[in-house]
Amino acid sequence: MYSKGLVPLAVATVVAITTTFALVFFYAPLDADQGFVQKIFYIHVPMAIVALGGFVAGGIFAIRHLRSGDSSWDLRSYVAIHLSIILGLGVLATGAIWAKASWGHWWVWDEPVLVSFLVVFLLYCVYFPLRFAIEDPDRQARYSSVFAIAAGAFVPLNFTAVRMAESFTHPRVLSQTGGDLPGEMRLTFLVALVAMTLLFVTLWKFELTAKHASMQLRKLRRRRAEEREAVAA
Repeated sequence: MYSKGLVPLAVATVVAITTTFALVFFYAPLDADQGFVQKIFYIHVPMAIVALGGFVAGGIFAIRHLRSGDSSWDLRSYVAIHLSIILGLGVLATGAIWAKASWGHWWVWDEPVLVSFLVVFLLYCVYFPLRFAIEDPDRQARYSSVFAIAAGAFVPLNFTAVRMAESFTHPRVLSQTGGDLPGEMRLTFLVALVAMTLLFVTLWKFELTAKHASMQLRKLRRRRAEEREAVAA
């Protein structure tokens, strides 16, 4: 059931990513201050937005799981958080590269934008040790859902920190007062954001399909083993 619409979604993702790279390298102008290195913005910022959105989605799916008791919602939450953590690593890596090229430092600890994202990322890294420390499947799913919901409350704090930060180190290129993006850059950014979102959804559906197939295979093997034991008895 998770694989429905996966093929056209994957095709749309490939088209969107190809279009994004074409716009980034052949359409969007060079930044007047940072030059070519600024183009990492079209990967870094959409990746951060989608990662935070994935964390929120994980919390929403967790709420659905606690309300319905349906384990499929727990699986959806788990995969969303898993992919968001991977994207979070990408955000931290691209951010460090951009920071080194622009500021001369890999990290700036007095920058609230960077530190707030790191706090959210580290918070969600606790999710996996907590989840797999519990052997009972029902308790594992229930406790994981509670954690996903509680951790999701920190995501709006991250967004608030970005909007309210007074530091001039980290650029706020999407604000009206902090330097509005030119038309070409804004279009490229929006296409990149759509491409990153499609990539996340495609990978989410693909991983759900793979994990569901794996669970079904384990059930069949268990059933076959039970049948063999019954025949032998």
